[in-house]
Amino acid sequence: MTTAADLDAADPLAHLRDRFVGAASDLVYFDGNSLGRPLAATAERMRAFVEEEWGGRLIRGWDERWYEQPLVLGDEIARVCLGAAPGQTFVGDSTTVLLYKLIRAAVDGAPEGRDEIVIDDDSFPTDRYLVEGIAAERGLTVRWLPVDRDSGPSPESVAAVVGERTAVVVLCHVAYRSGFLADVPAITRVVHDAGGLVLWDLCHSAGSVPTELDAWEVDLAVGCTYKYLNGGPGSPAFGYVATRHQHLRQPVQGWMGHADPFLMGPGYTPAEGVRRYISGTPPITAMLAMSDMVALIDEAGIDAVREKSVALTSYAVELADELLADLGVTVASPRDAERRGGHVTLHHPRMKEVVAALWERDVIPDYRDPGGLRVGLSPLSTSFDEVRRGMEAIRDALAG
Repeated sequence: MTTAADLDAADPLAHLRDRFVGAASDLVYFDGNSLGRPLAATAERMRAFVEEEWGGRLIRGWDERWYEQPLVLGDEIARVCLGAAPGQTFVGDSTTVLLYKLIRAAVDGAPEGRDEIVIDDDSFPTDRYLVEGIAAERGLTVRWLPVDRDSGPSPESVAAVVGERTAVVVLCHVAYRSGFLADVPAITRVVHDAGGLVLWDLCHSAGSVPTELDAWEVDLAVGCTYKYLNGGPGSPAFGYVATRHQHLRQPVQGWMGHADPFLMGPGYTPAEGVRRYISGTPPITAMLAMSDMVALIDEAGIDAVREKSVALTSYAVELADELLADLGVTVASPRDAERRGGHVTLHHPRMKEVVAALWERDVIPDYRDPGGLRVGLSPLSTSFDEVRRGMEAIRDALAG
């Protein structure tokens, strides 16, 4: 096996790791797929914002830049990461709120008789909870798609559950538990052939796995920004609504989505275009960090980021076979890199206690039931040496 030192020496993106706070420390960070490291440049950006834009311009900032920032940054995310033309992506609200707004918009706009929401039974909990709540709220039916926890939905499995009653299908591009990478274009075609819409949850792929939302004819999408987009804890999510669907009416009618927000009149008239999906005052301060990360991904190139991600996860799988298989550890993620996102899940009955022990040693993975340790590898802030040290620490914790 090629050594970690050789892999780091050959990595064309290795120099970018120095731009992240804490990346040079001995801590092993296997949780970049949950909360990305901050960029050093963000500290200066925040200082300048407080002193100059916020402190210096005060409320004038809304006229000068802030009012348009959710759409400007949305277009940047779309261009750099999503394969989407301008005017379809916006930033604002949490992932949960944006999922609610867009799922509700889809089901409320569905033709009569389309009264089912399809979702897989191992989707991220928030997605499942929201779908159940919306179904109860609107008198709809949840159609559950059974999936293997070590993989995810396929075009064939989706075709078996969609039909003339399907309003919208809600699926994750990358499965949060296994890292399974769904075939978005093929599944989207299946849903369209059945007459439904599809909403893709991009939380575990945005910034790590390239997408082509326009070319794949995706209808709706939502993604968070605190994972591979390094926006910081609680940074706002982004939403994508294809131009052809921007007639859909979202349920949270706030003043910033009004056609003339400062008219403050007696009734609500939605703005033209994607702005209508914004509700309240945009979280401008919370957009600062992700702006730096989107710029860095643009500098590296999203295809190069994906290439590095595949190399890191492939190395983790090789090390799992070399160091952990004899201890009873199995790889609960696809071995085919084309079907795997940016993390690898390792299964063993003792993984919950192993994760707790590793945190005490400054090795930070996370745990997912049943018995899953997730190795989350944020491509631009993770080295191959870090992967090696972390996998050896897992071995030592299991053997100890």
